Amino acid sequence: MVVSKEEIHKIIENYDPKKITIATVCSHSALQTFYGARQEGFKTLGIAIGSIPKFYDAFPKAKPDEFLVLNNYAEILDKADELIKKNVILIPNGSFVEYMGAEIFRDKLKIPTFGNRKVLSWESDRNKQREWLEGGGVRMPAVIKHPRDIKNPVIVKYFGAKGGRGFFVAKNKEEFYNKIGSTGQKFTMQEYVLGTRYYPQFFASPFKRDNAMQTKSGSVQLMSIDRRDETNIDEMYKMGTIEDMRKQGFVPSFVVTGNVPVVLRESLLPEIFDFAEKTCDKAKELFDGMIGPFCLEGVYTDQLKFYVFEISGRIVAGTNPFISGSPYSALTFDKQMSTGRRIAEEIRYAISINQLKEVIS
Repeated sequence: MVVSKEEIHKIIENYDPKKITIATVCSHSALQTFYGARQEGFKTLGIAIGSIPKFYDAFPKAKPDEFLVLNNYAEILDKADELIKKNVILIPNGSFVEYMGAEIFRDKLKIPTFGNRKVLSWESDRNKQREWLEGGGVRMPAVIKHPRDIKNPVIVKYFGAKGGRGFFVAKNKEEFYNKIGSTGQKFTMQEYVLGTRYYPQFFASPFKRDNAMQTKSGSVQLMSIDRRDETNIDEMYKMGTIEDMRKQGFVPSFVVTGNVPVVLRESLLPEIFDFAEKTCDKAKELFDGMIGPFCLEGVYTDQLKFYVFEISGRIVAGTNPFISGSPYSALTFDKQMSTGRRIAEEIRYAISINQLKEVIS
């Protein structure tokens, strides 16, 4: 059972809006989250697992004001009262959600959290993702339901946010069975759409912001776009064909190791904005709407059609190259605006109009 908004809103009623502390786990996109919160005048708290990351000393502008050191993610549940006393608002990132577990984060973590935690149910289940996106009118690669139906290359993805780990491509059912192993993990198969991968990062607000595209459920902004460096698939071409590599014992891997900034042709922007709007409006219908950052992860074909293969309903690591802003945020804001800062700015704006409950769950 998802922690109810009503329960969280009762906690928020006792918060001092002048003493809000922005907190997240020290991983993934935390540096820009802490820096952005500080830029907007908030106190910050870093949740560190095992020990305080020493390298944070190298980034004084992004080092949180204080750390909470825990042995594991499960201990966060026991620290709820302590964090609430500090007027904490948690920012979910990929590491936070993946390692704590989407169900625990959604159902047991009774600490005010930025965004709509119901999105976790729809993000972590690839079948529900498709119901959401395709149901809203977003173009997606076709689903292949059974290995015997593989006629062209497919990509197999496990459920959850794993940074590309464990994904693989199969050209036929024999190759599928050779690679799938016996993990027992839930997975989905999609047609492998050949093209250029792009990851546009948006920010959805329940408010009708002036510097944003209006939607039925509020407004949406394009914050930035990136591409991903994936090991070892991005370098295997230097060693011959994939079949050559397999004979030498190399297996293609899609684990993300870095992110590269991208600017799209302007003529391609209308479609990704259309998909972002449809995503937000369908989310409003299904689970009370999107709040905050999300990423439509997809590929453009040579026919200039964008296929969305999945969505991340939270801040993604692909926003990290844009701590000083992006070409798109520069056209939107009068100050440097990362996605991390945009989260803090939304909290600040919600406080200013006495609507903090609209962005917290």
